[in-house]
Amino acid sequence: MNTAVSQQPDAGVLLELDGIGISFGGLRAVDDLSFKIRRGEIVGLIGPNGAGKTTVFNMITGVYRPTDGRIRWHGRDITGLAPHRIAEAGIRRTFQTIRLFQDMTVLENVIAGQHLKMRQSWWQGLLNTPAQRREERELVEHAMEVLQKLDLADVAHEIATSLPYGAQRRVEMARTLVAKPELIILDEPAAGLNEQESAGLNDTIRAIRDAGITVILVEHDMSVVMNVTDNIVVINFGKKIAEGKPAEIRSNPLVIEAYLGQDDEEEDDPLLNAVHDQVNA
Repeated sequence: MNTAVSQQPDAGVLLELDGIGISFGGLRAVDDLSFKIRRGEIVGLIGPNGAGKTTVFNMITGVYRPTDGRIRWHGRDITGLAPHRIAEAGIRRTFQTIRLFQDMTVLENVIAGQHLKMRQSWWQGLLNTPAQRREERELVEHAMEVLQKLDLADVAHEIATSLPYGAQRRVEMARTLVAKPELIILDEPAAGLNEQESAGLNDTIRAIRDAGITVILVEHDMSVVMNVTDNIVVINFGKKIAEGKPAEIRSNPLVIEAYLGQDDEEEDDPLLNAVHDQVNA
């Protein structure tokens, strides 16, 4: 594959998915999916359980290679690049389950997120050179700046896994943000949060955008999605069925059918119930 191929991007477009698809055996998990992410947007990617949302994230970040279509970053074809190459290009992600380092402080966890940005080699660290010490100071200063923005500076020296669940979520976001990405992908950041923590998450996501970072969000808490996103893409059975502003999506008959037409056994699905509440609000 020639990853140097580029095309002139639309003004403001950071990421473009152009007809991407992927199959696992005989299952078509994502099919002919296209949408664009513009600089400074908060975009929600939603759909019923099993719609293919996390699979889309995995294709964007290089975990899976699409069997069809192209993914472009700043107009450059990045389809199939390794995950570390995608991260180096400026795309970072969080995960549905928290993945903090055990027995490390909040600050240490966040500093670890800068490993791809480190300039000094391992042997310079062993020698404790002036350049190494200077870089360490810079890493700590930048990590503390990010913690301050996410209201975590006061717990910087606490063991990260000892914090309340909502604070641990913010630590994971801080570890991602410290790498200075252009685009951050948040995979169900409200999972496990209580109502108060979910409300605070809205402010955190807006703070990320205000720091100049574009956001893609997969989330089952529709109050978060409807409150913070500028644009929403809806997929069902791996296909895009709608795209638009939150108010447009809320009243879209295809979206309502996709969510409210699920089997009775899924009637307790939190996403289904949340969408039902939004539709009838």
